[in-house]
Amino acid sequence: MFTRLYFIGPSYCGRCFKAVACSFLQLTTISFGVQTSSRCRMSSDSETSSGDETEFSRAVDILAAEHVKRIVVLTGAGISTASGIPDFRTPGSGLYDNLSQYKLPWPEAVFDLEYFYSNPVPFYTLAKELYPTGRYRPNIAHHFLRLLYDQARLLRVYTQNIDSLERMAGIPSDKLVEAHGTFLTATCTVCRSKVSSKVVKDAIDASTVAKCPECHNVVKPDSVFFGENLPERFWEYAKDLAQTDLVIVMGTSLEVYPFAGVADSVPRFITRILINRESVGSFRYRNRPGDIVLLAELFEPLRQEIFSIQWD
Repeated sequence: MFTRLYFIGPSYCGRCFKAVACSFLQLTTISFGVQTSSRCRMSSDSETSSGDETEFSRAVDILAAEHVKRIVVLTGAGISTASGIPDFRTPGSGLYDNLSQYKLPWPEAVFDLEYFYSNPVPFYTLAKELYPTGRYRPNIAHHFLRLLYDQARLLRVYTQNIDSLERMAGIPSDKLVEAHGTFLTATCTVCRSKVSSKVVKDAIDASTVAKCPECHNVVKPDSVFFGENLPERFWEYAKDLAQTDLVIVMGTSLEVYPFAGVADSVPRFITRILINRESVGSFRYRNRPGDIVLLAELFEPLRQEIFSIQWD
């Protein structure tokens, strides 16, 4: 089944896992003033609203619940900004704003397949910011995913990101669905030969466009553009949602479909937790009683703090 991408606007004990989950949630929400309850608070004397405390406490409790063993996580570009990778839509610093010099007909044209065929230069300029190199490292959000995996609570990560930081954090391939593809493989746009990722990397480093070693035509990394089919494996999300105990959504605008539709497809009796800078998608309407919304700046907090807990 294929649908095209399009744009619409070691194990730990339960108690210790709860402590780490609490620490993670506090660190990722503190910059938006969403503080923890007194049982989780690490270092803040500021006043908290009862609503924020309730949301936070609910999130911690469900993460630590014994029955929650099959967690699905949806991630977007917001979880990688703390690693130094700009997101797409932040005014002034987002990747789309930085492409204004190319006078694109619309910002998302840089990921439009037909536009790429006519002018691949903007994409290869943008690729310098996205290509998974040693200068970008996983941050606290990626390590939290790894913690869920080590705790045997992770069913699957579905990511919009093409930076491979989930892989670098140790999420194995069978637990990871890169819905928008990857830079780790590439294909010639004409002869369809598979091309070494080194060809792409060398071109990006040289500020040029990658060319096929066989026919010398333009090479495109296997990241999914608007107008392209998503990987077939993406559509297994329906099976995962039928098994999941909890869905966590982090760092995504939920504006790009069909990825955004995964969040809408979660059964209503399953809790969804949103950790984001703003409420997005169907979370805005607050019409699902089980939803938990934590408004958070997904920055790189002090990683050592979250793993400095004395494990039992």
